[in-house]
Amino acid sequence: MTSASLPPRRLSVAPMLDWTDTHYRYLARQITRYTWLYSEMINAGAIIHGDQDRFLKFNEGEQPVALQLGGSEPADLAKAAKAGENYGYNEINLNCGCPSPRVQKGAFGACLMNEVELVADCIKAMQDAVQIPVTVKHRIGVDRQTEYSTVRDFVGTLSQKTACTTFIVHARNAWLDGLSPKENREVPPLKYEYVYQLKRDFPDLEIIINGGITTNEQIAAHLQHVDGVMVGREAYHNPMIMRDWDALFYGSHEAPIEYADLVHRLYRYSRDRVQAGGGALLRHTVRHYLGLMHGLNKARVWRRMLSDAALLKDNDGSLILQAWKEVAEANGLPYEADGPL
Repeated sequence: MTSASLPPRRLSVAPMLDWTDTHYRYLARQITRYTWLYSEMINAGAIIHGDQDRFLKFNEGEQPVALQLGGSEPADLAKAAKAGENYGYNEINLNCGCPSPRVQKGAFGACLMNEVELVADCIKAMQDAVQIPVTVKHRIGVDRQTEYSTVRDFVGTLSQKTACTTFIVHARNAWLDGLSPKENREVPPLKYEYVYQLKRDFPDLEIIINGGITTNEQIAAHLQHVDGVMVGREAYHNPMIMRDWDALFYGSHEAPIEYADLVHRLYRYSRDRVQAGGGALLRHTVRHYLGLMHGLNKARVWRRMLSDAALLKDNDGSLILQAWKEVAEANGLPYEADGPL
């Protein structure tokens, strides 16, 4: 996919550790064609010194897909960004928002918001190394920084000192001490008005809002004020929320995917991954499917079957079809054992 053919970043799914791997992104891409997808945060050093296929390889058809990097060494980030570009990612994103103690120990993530000059050096190094966009995901402040000027100055400095034009803003503070990563996603208050103000103050920048967004009505409301919306946990736990995004937010006239078609695609995908060997297990793919039947009758049966260790141990992808039969029959939906091709 060339840069000229890429859709705008009106909708995106947030990078989420342990969740937005290539298997989840395959699922998401079957549901929405135009939404931007993001990798989990990957440490730049792991890419430089580790197995790049393990960290960077993705499925054909995942694009537009962005690689999120963690790190604070400009030279390392530049090398990792170049590797990501070589693998076909469409964007490199620098994490300046993760508050976890492990990330803090590495002197990156949210603590970088206190070192804007270093962030600028990191961005410039990556921009010098790649031809694709380099973007930043950050919070509105760190710890008890409650003034709007904190995030305004952070964005303003980076826009002046680098060629970065896209800022993805999680509309909460990151508390580096006293809150767990989970609490950091829930306890600090959301201040959407700060993100709206950023767009007013920097009209030439692309400002994308993130944090606590769970409905299509909320997405539409935010898009009245900013350029794009990034959805996190709701897109993971209830992936079919993405089913209407192409029509609602990209003007697509294509019919949304039917459950039966999606299930059979996932069955074939999971079966092929297991048959390909290399240590792939059925549980590696189906763990991302547990929320797929959210709101339907027998959704609990679907979740239970796809998370049952005894049923998963045989690595038989037909378990997906067995679970789907339970849901299909309970909801009057078509069930075919072989499914659509």
